[in-house]
Amino acid sequence: MDDDLPDFRTRASLRDDLTRIGLRAGDTVMVHAAMSKVGPLLNGPDALSNAILDVVGSEGTMLVYTSWDSVHDDLLDDEGRVLAEWRNHVPGFDQRASRAVRMNGIIAEFVRTMPGARRSANPGASVAAVGKLADWITADHRLDYGFGEDTPLSRLVEIGGRVLMVGAPWDTMTLVHHADHLADIADKRTVRIEVPFAGANGTEWRFMEEFETGDPVHEDLPENYIEQIVTAYVESGNGSQGAIGAALSLLVDARPMLAFAIRWLEAWAVQHEATASGAA
Repeated sequence: MDDDLPDFRTRASLRDDLTRIGLRAGDTVMVHAAMSKVGPLLNGPDALSNAILDVVGSEGTMLVYTSWDSVHDDLLDDEGRVLAEWRNHVPGFDQRASRAVRMNGIIAEFVRTMPGARRSANPGASVAAVGKLADWITADHRLDYGFGEDTPLSRLVEIGGRVLMVGAPWDTMTLVHHADHLADIADKRTVRIEVPFAGANGTEWRFMEEFETGDPVHEDLPENYIEQIVTAYVESGNGSQGAIGAALSLLVDARPMLAFAIRWLEAWAVQHEATASGAA
């Protein structure tokens, strides 16, 4: 009979796995997770998020990239404005209630709705955080260029935070978009689109600008450039790998990861310019 029972991962067993990979008390950690790879969980995704909070403790903080679950950017005209026939149908972004984007995995929405969670105000770049520094990390998130200086990602780096990839594809490491913003690269792609916000008197519309994140920030960067960056960083002997549940996982320190990504992007830009000049 026991042989038929699921091989449950539990809050306690995941806590042990997290400790083995190197997560510590007091850490501020950004988490990306592919929950299906972790294995059957007793009490579902909360088992992982609570295990992380157990390990980082009262002095630590956990954050996730939420963005928001809107598809209104499929309803834009050539100027980035929502088409007239859709304007009365598109719901506005509500910092407290709008769901996390589904492609970020179920853990993003689970963390966003945890007791005590805070969520930053930039719709597309928003993060949710729980723990000691949650208010500071999520405060005053500007609406334009939300992956640059004085944003949740820059604060993660400033505090000496870390990034944990629990079975998540390495090309989903959001920290690299902070490198996109900071790297000295000519001709970065930018997007300017109209975004609805839920206001006291109904929907309020605002144009927002950001460096491209849905596609590579430069049109000639390879589609898998984020994966290439993280892979090169790990192959240089950085980061800690191990199993969390059944998921092959990676833990990196945010500051050196960011610095490596900026160097990689700027080296690519120099090579790209030299190649383009030689072909001219």
